[in-house]
Amino acid sequence: MTERAMTDAKKIVLEKYPTCHAALLAGSVIRGDETKTSDLDIIIFDFSVEGAYRESFYSHDWPVEMFVYNSFSYRDFIDMDCQHGTPSLPRMISEGMPLMGADIIAPIQKEAIARLAAGPESWDEEIINWKRYIITDLLEDLKGAKQRAEQLFTVNALAQLLQEFYLRVNGQWTGKGKWVIRTLRDYDEAYAKQYTSALDEFYRTGNIEGIVHITDDTIRPFGGRLFEGFTLGKNNCNK
Repeated sequence: MTERAMTDAKKIVLEKYPTCHAALLAGSVIRGDETKTSDLDIIIFDFSVEGAYRESFYSHDWPVEMFVYNSFSYRDFIDMDCQHGTPSLPRMISEGMPLMGADIIAPIQKEAIARLAAGPESWDEEIINWKRYIITDLLEDLKGAKQRAEQLFTVNALAQLLQEFYLRVNGQWTGKGKWVIRTLRDYDEAYAKQYTSALDEFYRTGNIEGIVHITDDTIRPFGGRLFEGFTLGKNNCNK
């Protein structure tokens, strides 16, 4: 499908953005893990636009996601992604295949690859403790929940925090949606299996034992559950 995707993507760029300076195709069709519902993720570099924007449409029997940047606005979005620890744009740029303007794309890809290789900013003790506190609070809410609906939404929030905590304290980028499990597998397949198994068991049976175990396993190396003695911002108020 990659050959067809490249051909159609080039056509779309020429039809929709004929004056752009460079373009690349990214996403699942490039990685080779596309599905029947996969779209074309196309990044456009147009030095005439004032900022950045995205748009979605159908073309050549494809759902298309267009991300348009000028010569510097892409850096703002790379910085934003990296600050959040979820480098969606750097990943797309680093893995993308040029459709046109390869000489322009080459240094941009080099920049994105370097940002990914550098890893996210390390969490300090204050952030780690804050996350431990929130995770502890959610775990207690889950244990005390009497309604299935409350359990569902508590588990959803806890699952997101656990993968973020585990990856960030180990100096790894995080992910969203399907990238949660992909990122976990890439870093620690055993943990990813435990994480997935605990969630699957809960959603199938309502048993929270696996979730309690993986939660404790995740935060134990950093002091475990945290409630008694936790403070946030107290020192600033006492100055």
